Amino acid sequence: MIEIIPAIDIIDAKCVRLSQGDYAQKKVYNENPLEVAKEFEDNGIKRLHLVDLDGAKSNRIVNYKVLETIATHTNLTIDFGGGLKTDDDLRVAFESGASMVTGGSIAVKNREMFLSWLKKYGNEKIILGADAKHEQIAVSGWQEGTSLNLFDFLKDYVAEGVSKIICTDISKDGMLQGANVDLYVKIKKQFPDLYVIASGGISSIDDILRLNEQCIDGVITGKAIYEGKISLQELRKLM
Repeated sequence: MIEIIPAIDIIDAKCVRLSQGDYAQKKVYNENPLEVAKEFEDNGIKRLHLVDLDGAKSNRIVNYKVLETIATHTNLTIDFGGGLKTDDDLRVAFESGASMVTGGSIAVKNREMFLSWLKKYGNEKIILGADAKHEQIAVSGWQEGTSLNLFDFLKDYVAEGVSKIICTDISKDGMLQGANVDLYVKIKKQFPDLYVIASGGISSIDDILRLNEQCIDGVITGKAIYEGKISLQELRKLM
């Protein structure tokens, strides 16, 4: 069964969601992210995707205190991303309670640094963030496009030992218009041993079921939960 991973995105230590990565389209859902995390845990959720959007924008870890609070007061396995650019950022993330970290922009802009993390911490703890629009990689909280093809990017890092990715279709993210299932199937066909986590556009439990049918390994969902399109009770039945 597909791994269900709810997302908490953080700006100013509050639980928010953006649409297509646009910081101007910010909606605050809860001023206390720990409350949200505890509700997830109470409903059988085991893993959390925590994103420091302030960090993604400022290129350094910012909301590590939120990470620390959730890690201290829940038993959730937390993968953390957003603004991780230096060895010190990574140290702070792990010391604050992250079990795994996701590196996206760093993997594009500083390949040597990302590979050094992979070597030091291992491919169970270092997840490659592959955020793309029309199969082209985007970075810096999606504020910057690149000319890098998604599949070339993945091929390079799989050859270096990456075993887990989170792939977000930016054009779908926060839009509640359905997941780009075809994209994830294409990735899985090309890289069958890769642990593929789909992100972006999840609008209903049917999207998750479709991904599951295609043997996609994990799915991140955020806005659909906060907007009441998917209930935690529905998710519980899939676990």
